[in-house]
Amino acid sequence: MRHRRRRSVVHTRGDDSGIGASQRLSTIMTGSIVELLSINAGHRLTHRLNEMGLTPGVQMKVVQNSGGPVLLSVRGTRIALGRGTAEKILVEVKSN
Repeated sequence: MRHRRRRSVVHTRGDDSGIGASQRLSTIMTGSIVELLSINAGHRLTHRLNEMGLTPGVQMKVVQNSGGPVLLSVRGTRIALGRGTAEKILVEVKSN
């Protein structure tokens, strides 16, 4: 029998400007520079994203976020993430 692991969710407070506040990656505007804070997903998805270079502290640029997949520039590589995956990633906006 498999046991389900509980997912921890990080709640932080920030101001209304968006800069310095914790937000889901799926809500970030195109052109923003963000820092990855955490991934709130199961072990497999977290491991897969880590292998793609999405580790806590990495800075990324949101190249496109217009309703479809979220396109990121991470460490010189472009990565497309589905909206469901982007919902599970918490980031902090560094600049718009």
